[in-house]
Amino acid sequence: MPGLPSVYLDYNATTPTLPEVVEVMMPYFHRYFGNAASGHLWGKEAAEALEKARTRLAELLEVTPQELIFTSGATEGLNLALFGLTAAYQSSGRHHLLIAATEHKAVLEPAQILQKRGWTVELLPVTARGEILPETLAHALRPDTLAVAVMLANNETGVIQPVAELAQLAHEKGAFFICDTTQAIGKIPVSLAQLGVDLAVVSAHKFYGPKGIGALYVRRRNPRTTLQPLIYGGGHERGLRSGTLPVPLIVGMATALEKVTQRLSEEKARLEALRYKLWEGIRHLFPAARWNSQGAPLLPNTLSVTFPGLKASDLLARMPLVAAATGSACTSARPEPSHVLLAMGFSPEEAKATLRFSLGLPTTAADIEAALGHLAQALRELQPKHAESK
Repeated sequence: MPGLPSVYLDYNATTPTLPEVVEVMMPYFHRYFGNAASGHLWGKEAAEALEKARTRLAELLEVTPQELIFTSGATEGLNLALFGLTAAYQSSGRHHLLIAATEHKAVLEPAQILQKRGWTVELLPVTARGEILPETLAHALRPDTLAVAVMLANNETGVIQPVAELAQLAHEKGAFFICDTTQAIGKIPVSLAQLGVDLAVVSAHKFYGPKGIGALYVRRRNPRTTLQPLIYGGGHERGLRSGTLPVPLIVGMATALEKVTQRLSEEKARLEALRYKLWEGIRHLFPAARWNSQGAPLLPNTLSVTFPGLKASDLLARMPLVAAATGSACTSARPEPSHVLLAMGFSPEEAKATLRFSLGLPTTAADIEAALGHLAQALRELQPKHAESK
């Protein structure tokens, strides 16, 4: 269908920085440019802005400011959580790690390295909808389990896990709980205190903040969580993450989370309606399509669809003006099928026939109509005989 506009439906990969966030950041690039670790006036101005942002982030996440460690993003935060925790408790006698099979590669790959170093790593299976059942975790926990890692919301399917219940089960057995909240923050209400986790990561560019900044929550109470740092030199962030802090990015992250939090309720209903509109359109164009994980608790913006008999890569190639994904943004360039879908029982062919659409603040009904127009054209090109018989 010629003349259709381009449509971005890949907000789980990254989001545009809000204009008001950029505006708030700008003075800290040139006017208040001091190093927050310096003792002079310029440094104190930067430090004051930094700690104000830390406090606001802590309020929004319902933790204490002292429990937030700034990082470059979720990947670094998860690496620090896994390697830092195992290093700190190397001599504890607990060398068993439970990792959800549908975790991000930023968890799975460090776990593989730890396994090579002698740790026992066990993958927690998921249901056909991608859920971790509490009884599955309860059965897998052992006396020597040091930590459990389960993300709050999956980046590919949007499935929301019962993290509060899972964390309680882990704590009853004396294990720590690591939670990747990257996809959930900014899309659903999240209180790290209510989740009861020991370690959690946040990444600003997933909720309309700048790229290159995130935070690691390290629980300091009941029980206190101890980590060994990965980066040394300067003793920043209470010695857990050395390096000059990017004040503009930190200020931007706090502002972004504040702005999206104010709109969570209205955005939930709006995005769910747009997602359903997209799904109904897809089902009309391709009746055999399957909405994956439908019926499970889901993020309001995420739609994972399998097109049996087709290749998702072929669909995307014929929709160059539509941004969607065949898997995680961090692994979609690799040829292998999604490990998330395989863990849910998909065949490799089914996994390769799956597209993820993720909506965001700028998404409109017109965007959905345009995306469906592009999809219709792609399907006609891939199924000319099928289209002619209609």
